[in-house]
Amino acid sequence: MMTNIGFGNYVASNRVVAVVGPESAPIKRLIQDAKDGGIAVDVTCGRKTMSVIITDSGHVVLSSLKPASVRKRLAGEEKGEEDENDG
Repeated sequence: MMTNIGFGNYVASNRVVAVVGPESAPIKRLIQDAKDGGIAVDVTCGRKTMSVIITDSGHVVLSSLKPASVRKRLAGEEKGEEDENDG
């Protein structure tokens, strides 16, 4: 199943390992390492990164949706367009 993570971008739900916030130092290092290694996918459309989605393939997806919104979407509790502006 594919899950909308904002701005018409989708992630395969069964490939998601974790959804975390970007505030902690280890996550900031993870993001920078992923960018340096070419495995970061930024789907924020220029907005502030609010959640970091880590996949089983090691890819790091940056989203402008709040982690709670992404978790709800992954759990199948889809919301309407109001989530698009969570970030």
